[in-house]
Amino acid sequence: MKNSEADGRRWLSQAENDLGAAQHMADGGFYAQACFMCHQVAEKALKALAYYRGDRYVLGHSLLQLLREIVGTFPEMSQFESLMGVLNQYYVPTRYPDALPGGTPFETYNQRQAEEAVGGASRLVDAARGLIPA
Repeated sequence: MKNSEADGRRWLSQAENDLGAAQHMADGGFYAQACFMCHQVAEKALKALAYYRGDRYVLGHSLLQLLREIVGTFPEMSQFESLMGVLNQYYVPTRYPDALPGGTPFETYNQRQAEEAVGGASRLVDAARGLIPA
């Protein structure tokens, strides 16, 4: 039998650790990678909430879909809908050189995007942490 609360805490802990990695990437000038990692942070934080509330299997990578699935239980998370739309855009094109027309991810993404992604992911993790006590 799954321990929902423990699973939620584990997923959130990994999201927090990934957030630290995203910050290091952004600080080091790896903007595309930082943006992608922020997608991963958000995905894990949203899945943490789903597991915490008792979901047995949480599949998918669409942040908007994951958010919509948990907002009935955690209505305060609806404030992140716009952010999830932005971070969703960082799932594929930040990683593959053929995902963007005429450029590579490392040449395309910039410091502002990385800083905004890290800031948004940080706010999301803080909100999830407020719903999942340590």
